[in-house]
Amino acid sequence: MRKLLMAISAAIFVMMVAVTVRSGLEMSISAAWDDYAANPWAVATLYDAYSGFTLYWLWVAFRERSWGPRIVWLILIMTLGNIATSAYLFWQLWRLRPDEPVANLLISRPA
Repeated sequence: MRKLLMAISAAIFVMMVAVTVRSGLEMSISAAWDDYAANPWAVATLYDAYSGFTLYWLWVAFRERSWGPRIVWLILIMTLGNIATSAYLFWQLWRLRPDEPVANLLISRPA
């Protein structure tokens, strides 16, 4: 299960970087903003995404021991979105000991 989750998070990371770079080369986010903000479904999707980022960050804050990493990951998640979420998940899976169950991701890291 660990290897599968690592592969999925790595694939999402690569895909999100690729689509972000491609989109950025085609049009800047500031140039696209007026049309984007005029579409109510685009705005709803943005609210949905940032609600999910906030919930994901709550898990990160639960897992991290101190406020330094919590704040850094908050900034990364809110600015990079699923690029950061996939990187964090991959990193946490990488840090598990070989004999450690994936379920340990659901508990707070010891101090």
